[in-house]
Amino acid sequence: MNELGRLEDLPADYVQALRAQNLVPLWPSLRAVLPPGQPRPATRPTHWSYAALRPLLLQAGELTPIERAERRVLVLANPGHGLEKMQASAAMYLGMQLLLPGEWAPSHRHTPNAVRMVVEGEGAWTNVDGEKCPMRRGDLILTPTGLWHDHGHDGDEPVVWLDVLDLPLVYYMEASYHVDGPRQAVKPGHGERAWTRSGVVPMPVFQRSARAYPMLRYPWVEARAALQSLAADQPALEAVQVGYVNPETGADALNILGFYALMLRPDQSLRLPVRSPACVFHLIEGAAEARIGGERFTLSEADTCCAPGFSAVTLANGSSSEPAFLFMADETPLHRKLGVFENRG
Repeated sequence: MNELGRLEDLPADYVQALRAQNLVPLWPSLRAVLPPGQPRPATRPTHWSYAALRPLLLQAGELTPIERAERRVLVLANPGHGLEKMQASAAMYLGMQLLLPGEWAPSHRHTPNAVRMVVEGEGAWTNVDGEKCPMRRGDLILTPTGLWHDHGHDGDEPVVWLDVLDLPLVYYMEASYHVDGPRQAVKPGHGERAWTRSGVVPMPVFQRSARAYPMLRYPWVEARAALQSLAADQPALEAVQVGYVNPETGADALNILGFYALMLRPDQSLRLPVRSPACVFHLIEGAAEARIGGERFTLSEADTCCAPGFSAVTLANGSSSEPAFLFMADETPLHRKLGVFENRG
């Protein structure tokens, strides 16, 4: 293929005339927006150590009261995108949020979807549209687009959770905003109680619920037990993984990002398929190593790392006696909806 023309090859007065009409020549930048063979992600393999960030997060609790912070969060920013953009990948935002005993993070709703993966502590809760969801380590709590939510803490120790939002995408679409609201009343009912057993679903008068998100809290105790049962039932299964889904439809729990839990058997090394979506790994229990492209990261409990799309990823359990458990978030639902999802094996 012939080399494409460069912008500097064009006469300066011609370029100026184009700019005066808000016009840009495509050919000098064509290969930047349509690279050959596969994308060139800005997302870099990145590791965030919880042991390193936790003291800084607790210091934030001393420096800034919740009334002035509203949401006390340290953003896990990917340097490939520039720290000021506050994104982990093209479509994912990550943040470690701290709530101290007695604090209340005010009620609001916003257009980006969000989930909370609880990292440490007891006694906090998230009220999502009136459903009060206890927050315990490893629990996944949804705060879908448009639903009111606030956070409170009735315990006596700091509570920390990992926020995962599709904020970069919604912001890029110029659709990101929030609305403040009053403190919510608590309504009766807990979605996870009604959807505890697979294959047995609530069906009053043979009709399904009108709620778009019938289950808002996915307890870790249930997900962990499901992984252990799967591993015991299928000892030859290589990838012991479960997905967080809408229990009424079987679709992804949220409509842009996908969420999963993975168990690595003792001494197991698992090569993941090379796929188009970026992926985030958060270690809930155990010890693990993540090899992402040419990078190696040793993960301790509560550490987080990110893999760009089209990356070769291998996860290895660092223990010869205990399993390791990871939470994963990726952009698969978005890629499938756009028709750009690829699995290259």
